[in-house]
Amino acid sequence: MGPSDLVLAGAVARRHYVDGRSKVEIADEFGLSRFQVARILTEARARGWVRVEITLPGHLDDELSLALRDAVGVREAVVVEAPAQPESATRDELAEVVAGLVTETVQPGQVLGLTWSRTIEAMSRRLQRLAPCTVVQLAGSIAVEGASAGTVEVVRSVAAVAGGEALPVYAPLVVEDAATAAGLRRQREIARALDRSRALDVAVVSVGSWGPGLSTVWDAVTEAERAEALARGAVGESGGRLFDARGRDVTGDFDERVVGVTLQELRDTPVVIAIAYGARRAEAALAAVRGGFVTTLVTDAALARRVLELAASSS
Repeated sequence: MGPSDLVLAGAVARRHYVDGRSKVEIADEFGLSRFQVARILTEARARGWVRVEITLPGHLDDELSLALRDAVGVREAVVVEAPAQPESATRDELAEVVAGLVTETVQPGQVLGLTWSRTIEAMSRRLQRLAPCTVVQLAGSIAVEGASAGTVEVVRSVAAVAGGEALPVYAPLVVEDAATAAGLRRQREIARALDRSRALDVAVVSVGSWGPGLSTVWDAVTEAERAEALARGAVGESGGRLFDARGRDVTGDFDERVVGVTLQELRDTPVVIAIAYGARRAEAALAAVRGGFVTTLVTDAALARRVLELAASSS
């Protein structure tokens, strides 16, 4: 191509890709046919004169999101391509995504359930609007060093944004024995919250791996209970409920001491937004999806790529 041809190609490409004009409009302007315009655009792309770059806000990776969705079979997946950064920064980016999902998902009059995690706590601070709804605490509270708000505060904060009713659970997540847990579940306010958790429209939960530093619940149980759960095949937990690599409930003494929603109740919930991040939690995230209690998975690219590897090897 000579200089005049290059100028024409550049002008045609700019009209189409930058100005958004149709091939017919460009053809009329330059006295060309629509097919000539199409041929110029094709050659401009092939020769590298036109480069298309898609940059979504919040480091969202659309291709990896769709690949993860299709590989594991969830209804929706949202992956954040987090750069090398502290874990707290990744949590903040995921919290922003979850806040957006909750805002667009919850409809007026619905029931929204929340467990606690640092990411869900951060999500509650980012919610700017929410349809009027009832907000239910799905599990008792757990003390975590460095947390600025507990589960009760998070539930009340989200309900305040929605202008709806808050149903907190004034109890620890894990109590001393099964009898104490059963007694707490019968208390009026706790029973009311847990009863509403059986008729949720939307739930937001976190998924942790059953290991040190990968689950906020790990430190809340005894060494013997950790070992027992591992022996029973536990790979992850959500809201204090343990599950194995196939997503099946792992029951035992510890499970009877938990005050909160069951995995089956999450399976019965139409929309469950689950949050997990970090490649070391990939097995737990995949197991949660296999367990049928996740419809939307929000994660970072490191976990997503590892889940794709695990899914491919298992298939």
